[in-house]
Amino acid sequence: MATRTAVEKVAAERVTHKRARPRRNELGVFGGLAHLALFVWALLVIVPLLWTFLSSFKNNTELFGDAWSLPAELRWENWGRAWDRAQVGRYLLNSVLVVAFGTMGTMLLGSMAAYVLARYRFPGNRAIYYLFVSGMAFPVFLALVPLFFVVKQFGLLNTHAGLVLVYIAYSLPFTVFFLTAFFRTLPTSVAEAAMMDGCSHTRTFFQVMLPMAKPGMISIGIFNILGQWNQYLLPLVLLPADREKWVITQGIADISTIAGYESDWPGLFAALSMAIIPVLLVYIIFQRQIQSGLTAGALK
Repeated sequence: MATRTAVEKVAAERVTHKRARPRRNELGVFGGLAHLALFVWALLVIVPLLWTFLSSFKNNTELFGDAWSLPAELRWENWGRAWDRAQVGRYLLNSVLVVAFGTMGTMLLGSMAAYVLARYRFPGNRAIYYLFVSGMAFPVFLALVPLFFVVKQFGLLNTHAGLVLVYIAYSLPFTVFFLTAFFRTLPTSVAEAAMMDGCSHTRTFFQVMLPMAKPGMISIGIFNILGQWNQYLLPLVLLPADREKWVITQGIADISTIAGYESDWPGLFAALSMAIIPVLLVYIIFQRQIQSGLTAGALK
């Protein structure tokens, strides 16, 4: 009887193993397709970047002769021409200032609003939260005309301060949405212990809870930097007149127009490369923090 039971057990294990094998094969197929899709996506991102950097060292003959060939020499004068004649340096500085203040304001206000909405219960809590979230469904171009007149009435048209305030307003919805979910994953016992030790609500937030939310803050901060750096419509509407205050996206658009008339395509690619490098460096430096911030809520 014991021998028969052992034989039946071995037979059952073999049947289970045979049934599980197609499942593993199926997962292997989907894993291969996923890796293939990621490889294709990486090529679609990396190849245009490399082509842009290489084109910035070519001349017009090389660009229009064989676009995929390597430059015969490194022509740094293309970069110098873009920096001096096209004023890329000034546009980059303006973008750095606007994005820096816009991101800091967004992170400060967004983190405070998200913390209150996530940790405190009061009448209208959900209504305020949904009001913030609804801002993500509102396209920017629908508000350009009224936004222009509102900023003009406040006397902030053609100023970096006006552009910074608008950047903060348009970045807050996603920031609050992201950080609210993140603050809900933090342990309540830590905040309660801080309150019992005599910390005020403000001190608990800035000295206890905000450092614990560092991964999420870094992740959403990088997203805000990328979004504000690449913004074109808002600067185009709010900084229309004074070229000295233009940001890099306006400068690149102007350079592309000038390059078409002057046939200075290498200068255009050099300007594009200078606009890409700061954002690329930020992502490379903080890529681990971005990944940990995006997965921290799921691991808690």
